[in-house]
Amino acid sequence: MTAPPRVLTVAGSDSGGGAGIQADLKTMLALGTHGMSVVTAVTAQNSLGVQGFWELPVEAVRAQYRSVVDDIGVQAVKTGMLASAALVETVAELIAGTDAPSVVDPVGVSKHGDSLLAASALDSVRTKLLPAATVATPNLDEVAQLTGVEVDSEDGLRRAADAVLAYGPRWVLIKGGHLRGDAVDLLTDGSEEHVLRAARHDNRHTHGTGCTLASAIASQLAKGQSVPEAVTAAKEYVTGAIAEGFALGGGIGPVDHGWRFRAGPRDGR
Repeated sequence: MTAPPRVLTVAGSDSGGGAGIQADLKTMLALGTHGMSVVTAVTAQNSLGVQGFWELPVEAVRAQYRSVVDDIGVQAVKTGMLASAALVETVAELIAGTDAPSVVDPVGVSKHGDSLLAASALDSVRTKLLPAATVATPNLDEVAQLTGVEVDSEDGLRRAADAVLAYGPRWVLIKGGHLRGDAVDLLTDGSEEHVLRAARHDNRHTHGTGCTLASAIASQLAKGQSVPEAVTAAKEYVTGAIAEGFALGGGIGPVDHGWRFRAGPRDGR
């Protein structure tokens, strides 16, 4: 049998299963790829928030990465929670030396507002990690954190994209999900531009949205799609996952990574 395309996530673990490594691997499976993982940090996390996290040593992260890439190989890499400057710089070096596209989700805070990146690591994200990215996928809070550019309307998405592109990623996807109205994202490499628009679903259970989108993009890139094709397909997948998000615990539940398997027979999607 032929192995499916291989995708590696380098991110933190979410004990509640809605975001992080767990969301990444579910997304990769749902999109027909083989997911592999490098755990950078362990969180104590549930639907109410992040109660604590513990980052792994740099040598443990490097060993996991080399173990996978040197033997199994990868067709795409996705990064998420990296926690510290030392981990950011290590992972940036690793992905820069890997012959595969990389999707960088510059995770700064959790869905509940809990910090997942040390303030001292921001400069390393700007100068080391973003230049190594094929696609960077910041939300508006992360754009403000990294560049100082604040966006409160769709008209500001291009300004945000320019500010992030100045740090060197080949493409940037500015996620406008925090704006009012339709869920509008802007994908650009500085010359080519794509506006991706979807209806906003009235569902509060959106934990793991950013991880899921970045992993979906990486999965589509691993299957050989171009960046615009991969982002368009990923946007469609995450929009469906948000629509089918469900309650867990007493707070914000996760998106449904398996929505196509469950929703398909019911409504033809």
